[in-house]
Amino acid sequence: MCMRKFLLPIVMVALALSLPAAAGAQALSKAAFQVKTARSGKEDTINGRDTIKVGEIIGKNNYTAAQSYLSPGNYILVEQGMQLKIVPSGRIEWPPPYHAATEKYSSQCSLGADGSLHGYVAGLPFPLLDPNDPQIAQKIIWNYVNRPMFTDDADLRYPEVATYAPGRIYAIDHLTAGHMAFYKNVGRVEVSPMPTDPDAYATGIRSRFGLFPFVDPSAMVGYGLLRFRYLNPNKQDDVWMYNRESRRVRRETASWESDPLAASPAIGGGGGSKGVTPAPTAAFANNIDPDSFFGFSADPSEYVYRFLGERRMLASVHAAHSPEMVCRDEASKVCPENWEIRHLYVVEADAKPGMDLTIPRRILYIDSEGWFITASDQYDRSGRLWNTLVNFLAYSDRSEPGAQVAIYPFPRSFPVAMVDKNLQTGYTSVAFMPSPNSPHRDSWYVNMGAVDNSWFTTGSMGMARNM
Repeated sequence: MCMRKFLLPIVMVALALSLPAAAGAQALSKAAFQVKTARSGKEDTINGRDTIKVGEIIGKNNYTAAQSYLSPGNYILVEQGMQLKIVPSGRIEWPPPYHAATEKYSSQCSLGADGSLHGYVAGLPFPLLDPNDPQIAQKIIWNYVNRPMFTDDADLRYPEVATYAPGRIYAIDHLTAGHMAFYKNVGRVEVSPMPTDPDAYATGIRSRFGLFPFVDPSAMVGYGLLRFRYLNPNKQDDVWMYNRESRRVRRETASWESDPLAASPAIGGGGGSKGVTPAPTAAFANNIDPDSFFGFSADPSEYVYRFLGERRMLASVHAAHSPEMVCRDEASKVCPENWEIRHLYVVEADAKPGMDLTIPRRILYIDSEGWFITASDQYDRSGRLWNTLVNFLAYSDRSEPGAQVAIYPFPRSFPVAMVDKNLQTGYTSVAFMPSPNSPHRDSWYVNMGAVDNSWFTTGSMGMARNM
Protein backbone atom coordinates (compact mmCIF):
# COMPACT_ATOMS: atom_id res chain seq x y z
CA MET A 1 0.00 0.00 0.00
CA CYS A 2 2.82 2.37 0.85
CA MET A 3 4.54 1.45 -2.37
CA ARG A 4 1.37 2.28 -4.38
CA LYS A 5 1.12 5.67 -2.68
CA PHE A 6 4.74 6.27 -3.51
CA LEU A 7 4.43 5.29 -7.16
CA LEU A 8 1.17 7.09 -7.88
CA PRO A 9 2.61 10.63 -7.94
CA ILE A 10 5.47 9.43 -10.13
CA VAL A 11 3.05 7.89 -12.63
CA MET A 12 0.91 11.04 -12.67
CA VAL A 13 3.95 13.22 -13.31
CA ALA A 14 5.11 10.91 -16.08
CA LEU A 15 1.69 11.04 -17.75
CA ALA A 16 1.58 14.82 -17.49
CA LEU A 17 4.98 15.07 -19.11
CA SER A 18 4.11 12.58 -21.85
CA LEU A 19 0.97 14.40 -23.03
CA PRO A 20 2.77 17.46 -24.40
CA ALA A 21 5.41 15.17 -25.84
CA ALA A 22 2.74 13.17 -27.68
CA ALA A 23 1.11 16.35 -28.90
CA GLY A 24 4.50 17.58 -29.99
CA ALA A 25 5.19 14.34 -31.83
CA GLN A 26 1.86 14.63 -33.65
CA ALA A 27 2.66 18.21 -34.62
CA LEU A 28 6.14 17.17 -35.71
CA SER A 29 4.69 14.36 -37.83
CA LYS A 30 2.32 16.80 -39.52
CA ALA A 31 5.12 19.30 -40.07
CA ALA A 32 7.30 16.56 -41.56
CA PHE A 33 4.48 15.63 -43.94
CA GLN A 34 4.06 19.28 -44.95
CA VAL A 35 7.77 19.62 -45.63
CA LYS A 36 7.79 16.37 -47.54
CA THR A 37 4.84 17.32 -49.70
CA ALA A 38 6.18 20.80 -50.32
CA ARG A 39 9.66 19.56 -51.13
CA SER A 40 8.91 15.98 -52.17
CA GLY A 41 12.39 15.30 -53.57
CA LYS A 42 15.66 14.75 -51.78
CA GLU A 43 17.94 17.75 -51.88
CA ASP A 44 21.29 17.00 -53.42
CA THR A 45 24.04 18.74 -55.32
CA ILE A 46 27.57 18.11 -56.53
CA ASN A 47 30.09 17.25 -53.83
CA GLY A 48 33.77 16.42 -53.60
CA ARG A 49 33.20 12.73 -54.31
CA ASP A 50 31.67 13.42 -57.73
CA THR A 51 33.67 13.13 -60.96
CA ILE A 52 32.10 16.32 -62.30
CA LYS A 53 32.46 19.87 -60.97
CA VAL A 54 30.33 23.01 -60.90
CA GLY A 55 31.36 25.34 -63.71
CA GLU A 56 32.62 22.51 -65.88
CA ILE A 57 31.40 21.95 -69.44
CA ILE A 58 31.03 18.28 -70.27
CA GLY A 59 31.31 17.33 -73.92
CA LYS A 60 33.23 15.27 -76.43
CA ASN A 61 36.59 15.82 -74.74
CA ASN A 62 35.61 14.72 -71.22
CA TYR A 63 32.31 12.88 -71.58
CA THR A 64 33.47 9.81 -69.61
CA ALA A 65 33.37 11.87 -66.39
CA ALA A 66 29.56 12.04 -66.68
CA GLN A 67 28.82 8.41 -67.55
CA SER A 68 27.46 7.38 -64.13
CA TYR A 69 25.12 10.43 -64.06
CA LEU A 70 23.35 9.83 -67.39
CA SER A 71 21.08 7.27 -68.98
CA PRO A 72 22.86 5.01 -71.51
CA GLY A 73 21.18 6.85 -74.39
CA ASN A 74 21.86 10.35 -73.04
CA TYR A 75 25.48 9.35 -72.48
CA ILE A 76 25.78 8.57 -76.21
CA LEU A 77 24.45 12.06 -76.99
CA VAL A 78 27.24 13.61 -74.88
CA GLU A 79 29.78 11.32 -76.51
CA GLN A 80 28.56 12.58 -79.88
CA GLY A 81 28.76 16.26 -78.99
CA MET A 82 25.91 17.40 -76.71
CA GLN A 83 27.39 19.78 -74.13
CA LEU A 84 26.38 20.05 -70.46
CA LYS A 85 27.07 23.16 -68.36
CA ILE A 86 27.32 21.86 -64.80
CA VAL A 87 25.62 24.14 -62.25
CA PRO A 88 24.63 23.82 -58.57
CA SER A 89 21.33 22.08 -57.96
CA GLY A 90 18.33 24.37 -57.48
CA ARG A 91 15.05 23.87 -55.69
CA ILE A 92 11.69 23.40 -57.38
CA GLU A 93 8.65 24.29 -55.29
CA TRP A 94 5.18 23.02 -56.01
CA PRO A 95 2.49 25.59 -56.84
CA PRO A 96 0.74 26.42 -53.53
CA PRO A 97 -2.73 25.20 -54.71
CA TYR A 98 -1.22 21.85 -55.68
CA HIS A 99 0.58 21.59 -52.35
CA ALA A 100 -2.68 22.27 -50.48
CA ALA A 101 -4.54 19.66 -52.55
CA THR A 102 -1.87 17.07 -51.79
CA GLU A 103 -2.22 17.63 -48.06
CA LYS A 104 -5.99 17.48 -48.29
CA TYR A 105 -6.54 14.47 -50.53
CA SER A 106 -3.46 12.22 -50.73
CA SER A 107 -4.34 10.15 -47.65
CA GLN A 108 -7.35 8.67 -49.43
CA CYS A 109 -5.43 7.40 -52.48
CA SER A 110 -4.71 3.72 -52.98
CA LEU A 111 -3.96 1.24 -55.75
CA GLY A 112 -6.11 -1.63 -56.90
CA ALA A 113 -4.72 -5.09 -57.51
CA ASP A 114 -4.41 -4.22 -61.20
CA GLY A 115 -2.48 -1.00 -60.43
CA SER A 116 -5.45 1.30 -61.05
CA LEU A 117 -5.65 4.48 -58.98
CA HIS A 118 -8.49 4.68 -56.45
CA GLY A 119 -9.70 7.62 -54.37
CA TYR A 120 -7.82 10.28 -56.33
CA VAL A 121 -9.21 13.84 -56.22
CA ALA A 122 -6.30 16.27 -56.77
CA GLY A 123 -2.65 16.90 -55.90
CA LEU A 124 0.08 14.27 -55.75
CA PRO A 125 -1.47 10.85 -55.06
CA PHE A 126 1.49 9.33 -53.19
CA PRO A 127 3.78 11.94 -51.58
CA LEU A 128 5.41 9.39 -49.24
CA LEU A 129 7.08 6.47 -51.01
CA ASP A 130 8.76 3.38 -49.58
CA PRO A 131 11.36 1.77 -51.88
CA ASN A 132 10.41 -1.61 -50.38
CA ASP A 133 6.76 -1.19 -51.39
CA PRO A 134 5.98 -3.79 -54.10
CA GLN A 135 3.71 -1.22 -55.76
CA ILE A 136 6.20 1.65 -55.75
CA ALA A 137 6.72 1.62 -59.54
CA GLN A 138 3.00 2.06 -60.23
CA LYS A 139 2.76 4.78 -57.57
CA ILE A 140 5.63 6.68 -59.19
CA ILE A 141 3.85 6.51 -62.55
CA TRP A 142 0.60 7.84 -61.05
CA ASN A 143 2.59 10.66 -59.41
CA TYR A 144 4.02 11.46 -62.83
CA VAL A 145 0.59 11.36 -64.50
CA ASN A 146 -0.75 13.77 -61.86
CA ARG A 147 2.40 15.92 -61.62
CA PRO A 148 2.28 19.56 -60.51
CA MET A 149 3.45 20.99 -63.84
CA PHE A 150 0.03 21.10 -65.54
CA THR A 151 -3.05 20.26 -63.48
CA ASP A 152 -6.01 22.04 -65.08
CA ASP A 153 -5.29 23.18 -68.63
CA ALA A 154 -2.46 24.38 -70.81
CA ASP A 155 -2.07 25.94 -74.23
CA LEU A 156 1.33 26.21 -75.91
CA ARG A 157 1.48 28.50 -78.93
CA TYR A 158 3.68 27.54 -81.88
CA PRO A 159 5.44 24.32 -80.90
CA GLU A 160 7.86 23.12 -83.54
CA VAL A 161 9.49 19.79 -84.37
CA ALA A 162 12.72 20.09 -86.36
CA THR A 163 14.34 16.95 -87.79
CA TYR A 164 18.00 16.57 -88.70
CA ALA A 165 19.62 13.90 -90.88
CA PRO A 166 22.94 12.35 -89.83
CA GLY A 167 25.82 14.67 -90.68
CA ARG A 168 23.51 17.51 -91.70
CA ILE A 169 23.92 20.88 -89.97
CA TYR A 170 20.51 22.28 -90.87
CA ALA A 171 17.11 20.71 -90.36
CA ILE A 172 15.72 18.74 -93.27
CA ASP A 173 12.20 19.37 -92.03
CA HIS A 174 10.13 21.61 -89.74
CA LEU A 175 6.67 20.82 -88.43
CA THR A 176 4.96 23.73 -86.63
CA ALA A 177 1.49 23.83 -85.08
CA GLY A 178 -0.62 26.73 -83.92
CA HIS A 179 -1.51 25.10 -80.60
CA MET A 180 -0.53 22.16 -78.43
CA ALA A 181 -3.10 22.09 -75.64
CA PHE A 182 -4.84 19.88 -73.14
CA TYR A 183 -7.63 20.04 -70.61
CA LYS A 184 -7.98 17.83 -67.53
CA ASN A 185 -11.35 16.98 -66.05
CA VAL A 186 -9.81 15.46 -62.90
CA GLY A 187 -7.31 16.85 -60.41
CA ARG A 188 -8.03 20.52 -61.02
CA VAL A 189 -6.63 22.92 -58.40
CA GLU A 190 -6.55 26.44 -59.90
CA VAL A 191 -9.36 27.04 -62.41
CA SER A 192 -13.06 26.33 -61.84
CA PRO A 193 -14.65 23.88 -61.92
CA MET A 194 -12.53 22.29 -59.19
CA PRO A 195 -11.44 19.66 -58.32
CA THR A 196 -13.46 17.77 -60.95
CA ASP A 197 -15.18 19.06 -64.06
CA PRO A 198 -18.73 17.58 -64.27
CA ASP A 199 -17.86 16.63 -67.84
CA ALA A 200 -15.88 13.73 -66.37
CA TYR A 201 -19.09 12.14 -65.10
CA ALA A 202 -21.05 12.93 -68.26
CA THR A 203 -18.50 11.63 -70.77
CA GLY A 204 -16.12 9.43 -68.78
CA ILE A 205 -13.21 11.45 -70.20
CA ARG A 206 -10.22 12.07 -67.93
CA SER A 207 -8.33 14.45 -70.25
CA ARG A 208 -8.31 15.90 -73.77
CA PHE A 209 -5.27 16.71 -75.91
CA GLY A 210 -5.05 18.66 -79.17
CA LEU A 211 -2.24 19.51 -81.58
CA PHE A 212 -3.65 21.67 -84.39
CA PRO A 213 -3.67 23.25 -86.84
CA PHE A 214 -0.30 22.50 -88.43
CA VAL A 215 0.96 25.72 -90.01
CA ASP A 216 4.27 24.55 -91.48
CA PRO A 217 5.38 23.06 -93.87
CA SER A 218 2.92 24.16 -96.53
CA ALA A 219 2.07 20.55 -97.41
CA MET A 220 0.87 20.02 -93.82
CA VAL A 221 -1.12 23.23 -93.29
CA GLY A 222 -4.50 22.49 -91.72
CA TYR A 223 -3.79 18.99 -90.46
CA GLY A 224 -4.38 18.19 -86.78
CA LEU A 225 -4.42 15.63 -83.97
CA LEU A 226 -6.98 15.09 -81.21
CA ARG A 227 -6.85 12.56 -78.35
CA PHE A 228 -9.26 11.69 -75.53
CA ARG A 229 -8.22 9.63 -72.49
CA TYR A 230 -10.83 7.94 -70.32
CA LEU A 231 -11.38 7.33 -66.62
CA ASN A 232 -12.03 3.66 -67.33
CA PRO A 233 -8.58 2.02 -67.54
CA ASN A 234 -10.00 -0.66 -69.85
CA LYS A 235 -11.14 1.88 -72.45
CA GLN A 236 -8.48 2.81 -74.99
CA ASP A 237 -7.79 6.36 -76.10
CA ASP A 238 -9.85 7.85 -78.88
CA VAL A 239 -7.54 9.39 -81.48
CA TRP A 240 -8.45 11.44 -84.56
CA MET A 241 -6.37 13.03 -87.31
CA TYR A 242 -7.80 15.75 -89.53
CA ASN A 243 -6.94 15.54 -93.23
CA ARG A 244 -7.04 18.92 -94.92
CA GLU A 245 -7.20 17.48 -98.43
CA SER A 246 -10.30 15.38 -97.86
CA ARG A 247 -11.70 17.70 -95.16
CA ARG A 248 -12.41 14.61 -93.13
CA VAL A 249 -11.46 13.31 -89.72
CA ARG A 250 -9.87 9.88 -89.67
CA ARG A 251 -10.02 7.80 -86.51
CA GLU A 252 -6.70 6.19 -85.63
CA THR A 253 -6.02 3.06 -83.61
CA ALA A 254 -4.68 3.64 -80.10
CA SER A 255 -1.54 1.65 -80.99
CA TRP A 256 -0.67 4.28 -83.62
CA GLU A 257 0.25 6.68 -80.78
CA SER A 258 3.63 4.96 -80.45
CA ASP A 259 4.36 5.64 -84.14
CA PRO A 260 5.84 8.94 -85.38
CA LEU A 261 3.45 11.79 -86.08
CA ALA A 262 4.00 11.46 -89.81
CA ALA A 263 3.15 7.74 -89.77
CA SER A 264 -0.59 8.35 -89.63
CA PRO A 265 -2.37 7.23 -92.80
CA ALA A 266 -4.48 10.38 -92.41
CA ILE A 267 -1.49 12.49 -93.37
CA GLY A 268 0.00 10.13 -95.91
CA GLY A 269 2.25 7.95 -93.75
CA GLY A 270 2.36 4.19 -93.75
CA GLY A 271 2.48 3.76 -89.99
CA GLY A 272 3.97 0.90 -88.06
CA SER A 273 7.58 1.87 -87.43
CA LYS A 274 9.30 4.22 -85.02
CA GLY A 275 11.77 6.34 -86.92
CA VAL A 276 11.91 8.86 -89.70
CA THR A 277 8.67 8.51 -91.65
CA PRO A 278 7.79 10.44 -94.81
CA ALA A 279 4.35 12.03 -95.16
CA PRO A 280 2.72 13.45 -97.16
CA THR A 281 5.80 14.39 -99.19
CA ALA A 282 9.12 12.60 -99.34
CA ALA A 283 10.80 15.54 -97.60
CA PHE A 284 8.67 15.35 -94.46
CA ALA A 285 10.16 13.29 -91.66
CA ASN A 286 10.19 13.03 -87.88
CA ASN A 287 11.00 10.70 -84.98
CA ILE A 288 8.59 11.86 -82.28
CA ASP A 289 5.53 9.77 -81.50
CA PRO A 290 2.52 11.05 -79.48
CA ASP A 291 3.20 8.53 -76.70
CA SER A 292 6.58 10.21 -76.14
CA PHE A 293 5.29 13.77 -75.73
CA PHE A 294 6.80 15.23 -72.53
CA GLY A 295 8.88 12.05 -72.22
CA PHE A 296 5.93 9.68 -71.72
CA SER A 297 2.29 10.35 -72.61
CA ALA A 298 1.06 6.81 -73.21
CA ASP A 299 -2.03 5.42 -71.54
CA PRO A 300 -0.53 4.11 -68.26
CA SER A 301 -2.77 1.04 -68.39
CA GLU A 302 -0.94 -0.21 -71.52
CA TYR A 303 2.26 -0.99 -69.61
CA VAL A 304 3.52 -2.94 -66.63
CA TYR A 305 6.13 -1.21 -64.48
CA ARG A 306 9.24 -2.26 -62.61
CA PHE A 307 11.13 -0.11 -60.11
CA LEU A 308 14.84 -0.01 -60.99
CA GLY A 309 15.95 2.21 -58.11
CA GLU A 310 16.81 5.76 -57.10
CA ARG A 311 19.80 7.54 -58.60
CA ARG A 312 21.71 10.81 -58.45
CA MET A 313 21.77 11.89 -62.08
CA LEU A 314 22.27 14.94 -64.25
CA ALA A 315 19.25 16.70 -65.73
CA SER A 316 18.40 20.08 -67.23
CA VAL A 317 15.61 21.53 -65.07
CA HIS A 318 16.72 25.17 -64.75
CA ALA A 319 17.39 25.90 -68.43
CA ALA A 320 18.85 29.32 -69.18
CA HIS A 321 17.05 29.79 -72.49
CA SER A 322 13.38 30.09 -73.39
CA PRO A 323 12.75 29.80 -76.28
CA GLU A 324 15.51 27.23 -76.46
CA MET A 325 18.42 28.10 -78.73
CA VAL A 326 19.51 26.00 -81.71
CA CYS A 327 23.16 25.02 -82.11
CA ARG A 328 24.76 22.87 -84.74
CA ASP A 329 26.27 20.12 -82.60
CA GLU A 330 26.23 16.60 -83.98
CA ALA A 331 23.96 15.15 -81.31
CA SER A 332 21.15 17.22 -79.80
CA LYS A 333 21.06 20.47 -81.85
CA VAL A 334 20.29 22.26 -78.56
CA CYS A 335 22.83 24.83 -77.36
CA PRO A 336 24.79 24.01 -74.18
CA GLU A 337 22.38 24.20 -71.25
CA ASN A 338 22.47 24.12 -67.47
CA TRP A 339 22.59 20.60 -66.03
CA GLU A 340 22.50 19.76 -62.34
CA ILE A 341 22.43 16.76 -60.04
CA ARG A 342 18.89 15.58 -59.39
CA HIS A 343 17.41 12.77 -57.33
CA LEU A 344 15.56 10.57 -59.83
CA TYR A 345 13.37 7.49 -59.74
CA VAL A 346 14.13 4.99 -62.52
CA VAL A 347 11.19 2.93 -63.78
CA GLU A 348 10.99 0.37 -66.57
CA ALA A 349 7.77 0.37 -68.60
CA ASP A 350 7.05 -2.77 -70.65
CA ALA A 351 4.09 -3.08 -72.99
CA LYS A 352 1.50 -5.55 -71.77
CA PRO A 353 1.13 -8.79 -73.74
CA GLY A 354 -1.18 -8.32 -76.69
CA MET A 355 -0.52 -4.57 -76.98
CA ASP A 356 0.61 -3.81 -80.53
CA LEU A 357 2.97 -0.99 -79.56
CA THR A 358 5.89 0.03 -81.73
CA ILE A 359 7.94 0.86 -78.63
CA PRO A 360 7.65 -2.19 -76.36
CA ARG A 361 10.04 -1.04 -73.62
CA ARG A 362 10.91 2.32 -72.11
CA ILE A 363 13.19 3.27 -69.23
CA LEU A 364 11.87 6.44 -67.58
CA TYR A 365 13.92 8.80 -65.40
CA ILE A 366 11.51 10.77 -63.20
CA ASP A 367 12.44 13.74 -61.04
CA SER A 368 11.45 13.09 -57.41
CA GLU A 369 10.70 16.77 -56.78
CA GLY A 370 8.96 18.08 -59.90
CA TRP A 371 7.68 14.65 -61.01
CA PHE A 372 8.52 15.28 -64.67
CA ILE A 373 10.57 13.01 -66.91
CA THR A 374 14.12 14.22 -67.45
CA ALA A 375 15.20 11.43 -69.81
CA SER A 376 13.95 8.22 -71.40
CA ASP A 377 15.59 5.39 -73.29
CA GLN A 378 13.51 3.30 -75.71
CA TYR A 379 14.23 -0.27 -76.80
CA ASP A 380 13.10 -2.16 -79.88
CA ARG A 381 11.50 -5.60 -80.00
CA SER A 382 14.89 -7.31 -80.05
CA GLY A 383 15.93 -5.50 -76.87
CA ARG A 384 18.40 -3.11 -78.51
CA LEU A 385 18.64 0.52 -77.44
CA TRP A 386 16.73 2.36 -80.16
CA ASN A 387 15.94 5.95 -79.25
CA THR A 388 16.92 8.27 -76.44
CA LEU A 389 14.97 11.30 -75.21
CA VAL A 390 16.17 14.21 -73.13
CA ASN A 391 13.92 16.95 -71.75
CA PHE A 392 15.01 20.52 -71.09
CA LEU A 393 12.91 22.48 -68.57
CA ALA A 394 12.91 26.04 -67.29
CA TYR A 395 11.64 27.20 -63.89
CA SER A 396 10.26 30.71 -63.68
CA ASP A 397 7.19 32.87 -63.07
CA ARG A 398 6.82 33.20 -66.87
CA SER A 399 7.61 30.92 -69.76
CA GLU A 400 9.68 33.55 -71.57
CA PRO A 401 11.46 36.69 -70.36
CA GLY A 402 9.41 38.83 -72.77
CA ALA A 403 6.02 37.49 -71.66
CA GLN A 404 3.43 40.18 -70.93
CA VAL A 405 0.27 38.15 -70.30
CA ALA A 406 1.16 34.70 -68.96
CA ILE A 407 2.88 35.83 -65.75
CA TYR A 408 2.32 33.79 -62.60
CA PRO A 409 2.36 34.63 -58.86
CA PHE A 410 4.81 31.76 -58.27
CA PRO A 411 7.42 29.93 -60.38
CA ARG A 412 6.41 27.01 -62.57
CA SER A 413 8.27 24.40 -64.57
CA PHE A 414 8.02 24.82 -68.34
CA PRO A 415 9.27 22.33 -70.96
CA VAL A 416 11.37 24.25 -73.47
CA ALA A 417 12.76 21.45 -75.65
CA MET A 418 12.80 17.67 -76.06
CA VAL A 419 15.39 15.80 -78.10
CA ASP A 420 14.39 12.44 -79.60
CA LYS A 421 17.36 10.77 -81.31
CA ASN A 422 17.22 7.49 -83.19
CA LEU A 423 20.53 5.91 -82.18
CA GLN A 424 20.30 3.28 -84.92
CA THR A 425 19.70 5.61 -87.90
CA GLY A 426 21.26 8.80 -86.52
CA TYR A 427 18.21 10.97 -87.24
CA THR A 428 17.38 13.56 -84.59
CA SER A 429 14.06 15.30 -83.97
CA VAL A 430 13.86 18.23 -81.56
CA ALA A 431 10.56 19.51 -80.19
CA PHE A 432 10.98 23.22 -79.43
CA MET A 433 8.35 24.51 -76.99
CA PRO A 434 7.85 27.11 -78.35
CA SER A 435 9.54 27.42 -81.73
CA PRO A 436 12.57 29.76 -81.69
CA ASN A 437 10.75 31.54 -84.53
CA SER A 438 7.45 31.96 -82.68
CA PRO A 439 5.85 35.35 -83.41
CA HIS A 440 4.70 35.68 -79.78
CA ARG A 441 6.60 35.98 -76.51
CA ASP A 442 3.72 34.59 -74.45
CA SER A 443 4.06 30.90 -75.21
CA TRP A 444 2.76 28.71 -72.35
CA TYR A 445 -0.66 29.54 -70.90
CA VAL A 446 -0.89 27.19 -67.91
CA ASN A 447 -3.97 26.88 -65.67
CA MET A 448 -5.36 30.14 -67.05
CA GLY A 449 -8.53 28.82 -68.67
CA ALA A 450 -7.06 29.51 -72.12
CA VAL A 451 -8.85 26.40 -73.43
CA ASP A 452 -11.83 24.40 -72.24
CA ASN A 453 -13.55 21.18 -73.30
CA SER A 454 -15.34 22.91 -76.18
CA TRP A 455 -12.02 23.56 -77.94
CA PHE A 456 -11.18 19.85 -78.21
CA THR A 457 -13.61 18.75 -80.89
CA THR A 458 -13.30 17.45 -84.42
CA GLY A 459 -15.30 20.48 -85.52
CA SER A 460 -12.69 22.79 -84.00
CA MET A 461 -9.97 20.99 -85.97
CA GLY A 462 -11.93 21.54 -89.16
CA MET A 463 -12.44 25.24 -88.50
CA ALA A 464 -8.81 25.75 -87.42
CA ARG A 465 -7.57 24.77 -90.88
CA ASN A 466 -8.46 28.28 -92.02
CA MET A 467 -6.10 29.97 -89.53
